[in-house]
Amino acid sequence: MLDDLGTPCTPHGAVRRVVSLVPSLPESLAETAPHLLVGATGWCTHPAGLAVRRIGGTKNPDLAAIIALEPDLVLANEEENRLADLETLRAAGIPVWVTRIRTLEESFTSLRRALTLACGLPEPPWLAAAQRAWSAPPVTEVRRAVIPIWRKPWMVLGRDTFAGDLLLRLGVRNLYAGHPERYPKVALPDLLAAGADLVVLPDEPYRFTAENGTGFFPETPAALVSGRHLTWYGPSLAEAPDVLRAALG
Repeated sequence: MLDDLGTPCTPHGAVRRVVSLVPSLPESLAETAPHLLVGATGWCTHPAGLAVRRIGGTKNPDLAAIIALEPDLVLANEEENRLADLETLRAAGIPVWVTRIRTLEESFTSLRRALTLACGLPEPPWLAAAQRAWSAPPVTEVRRAVIPIWRKPWMVLGRDTFAGDLLLRLGVRNLYAGHPERYPKVALPDLLAAGADLVVLPDEPYRFTAENGTGFFPETPAALVSGRHLTWYGPSLAEAPDVLRAALG
């Protein structure tokens, strides 16, 4: 089997123990086969009450702890995780499946492959529900937006991002979608001068709030949105269109 990057990944038998290095993927497993998940990062916050071994962060996983868990499969992401860490796990004999997701359609394909091919599970009903939720044609009346994801320094969504694709389907075009970088650093004065109709402020990875976010853009309408619904792929996609539309106003 080949993962999303075309790298061979063959579990040694039936997959019964899975470690996730991607914050959004434990929710997918928990909704599909909760008994499989034995380890996850400290950033894996859903579902609530997730009771598995915590194995560090996405960029600094505890590789010894992962190996000690003896997983049949480790789920990773080409953007979230470092190649050196994945190669260390592979050298220890652990199969690693890497996802690559830049668009909504890629998320559906990647999730289906990870669950059915890599984990050997039947396709879950929530995946079809998520596809139905996003089946409406994209909105044609578009507002131009800047989408900060960090401050100190200020960083925004740039080209080729999953969140940017979701927003465009909801009638919000990222003004930095043509930037050569995917997450460029842009000074606040430049963001204010970009000519945006809207600023979209998610609550992760940086937690923008009404007290710590909207005040930086006094002349531009601001929308505080759920970062989970904007940037995660999994069961939350089924409710994401309604949640995001409500927040975007």
